[in-house]
Amino acid sequence: MVSKEIAQRLIAIVGEANFDDSKMERLVYSYDATPNLQSLPDAIISPRSTKEVSEIIKICNENKIPIVPRGSGTNLCGGTCPTNGGIVLLFKHLNKILEIDEENLTITVQPGVITLDMINTIEEKGLFYPPDPSSMKISTIGGNINENSGGLRGLKYGVTRDYVIALEIVLANGDIIRTGGKLAKDVAGYDFTRLFVGSEGTLGIITEATLKLIPMPETKKTMLALYDSLEDAARTVSKIIASKIIPTSLEFMDQPTLEVVENFAQIGLPTDVKAVLLIEQDGPQEVVNRDIELIKNICEKEKCIPVSVAKTEAEAIALRTARRSALSALAQLRPTTILEDATVPRSKIAEMVQAINEIAQKYEVKICTFGHAGDGNLHPTCPTDARDHEEMERVEMAFAEIFEKAIELGGTITGEHGVGIVKAPYLELKLGKEGIHAMLAVKTALDPHNIMNPGKVFAKDSRKRMVVSK
Repeated sequence: MVSKEIAQRLIAIVGEANFDDSKMERLVYSYDATPNLQSLPDAIISPRSTKEVSEIIKICNENKIPIVPRGSGTNLCGGTCPTNGGIVLLFKHLNKILEIDEENLTITVQPGVITLDMINTIEEKGLFYPPDPSSMKISTIGGNINENSGGLRGLKYGVTRDYVIALEIVLANGDIIRTGGKLAKDVAGYDFTRLFVGSEGTLGIITEATLKLIPMPETKKTMLALYDSLEDAARTVSKIIASKIIPTSLEFMDQPTLEVVENFAQIGLPTDVKAVLLIEQDGPQEVVNRDIELIKNICEKEKCIPVSVAKTEAEAIALRTARRSALSALAQLRPTTILEDATVPRSKIAEMVQAINEIAQKYEVKICTFGHAGDGNLHPTCPTDARDHEEMERVEMAFAEIFEKAIELGGTITGEHGVGIVKAPYLELKLGKEGIHAMLAVKTALDPHNIMNPGKVFAKDSRKRMVVSK
């Protein structure tokens, strides 16, 4: 609870214009993009500097007030929903690109910078930042780092973690630390940079990040392969990788997703096939031409119907946009859309998609599946209605079984969305009790009062387990 006295102390730090505890503003920040989760914070604060963040955290730590860092609210695991009340920390003032270092190929930004704005800025200089989450038009770099976001280009280029080389972080006691640097090599001490990437705001507040850039690829080509069989599409994915070709993107959409996306985008996608693969390659022109031809041959050998290569950049953009719009398209079907991201080894994609379809039939729910086939990251998505409690119970049971199947196949419960609240009950499936215990040891050491985004990542009984085990 934020008392009047504490509110005045916080206002003294950020100014009245940057503190709001009105019912309307609290309601606005009581939820994120995760369906069926809502909880009012006590106040919303917008700091203007790292020093202000530090002073705010010191007061919250002293009074055991929860702090939830928030970017644009595109979180899909409930990670920015203030389930324990407390303070929602906004970064609308910390939204600047501080430096583009072309000699060291780095960019230094504050957490509130919009991902696509940063990408557009550096591409004007012929530089490239590969991570491209579907939410990049509105998501922030701080949010991407907290969730270790992926994207369509993750197969070839990796995820956010692979491009974060230095951080400025405010810890739960208000201390400010810096990790990493503009270095190709650095093994001095524990790798705190990688620890904080993907920590979902549970260990500290990131106030500055230095990101690695690479030269812009010379050219790229995009193609679409159609299949009458999920198994043929999945086998194609494995054969492409086994042929030592790593495409920029290797995306998958099943028939139910195709129907909805085509109705939404209307670009002429086929809807009478079982699956499509959207494949893109970039690099030197001769390499791209060679790889696309090889990939086309593999697709044809694996019983694809036709293969079409985009003739213009406009056609390629239309195909990529259609894939990125899958969630928006599916969200039109029912009042509630639950998007998940179970991940399996590439060789298990067909088995996983088949299992998802069987589970959907078992629980009598509609599940459309799309995702990053090249890295095994699938997005089973269920259009439903949160007001229908009986159906929601079936949906929850279906996804629980999907997560269990992913683990059984050597996969994981989340590839890029994070754990947050939604996946916390399933984390032990992946890590075991010992893994949860080790994570809690780190959390307790850095945040003994549990003020940093409490209730996230760990299931409700996880902290009890930590206490009992001592």
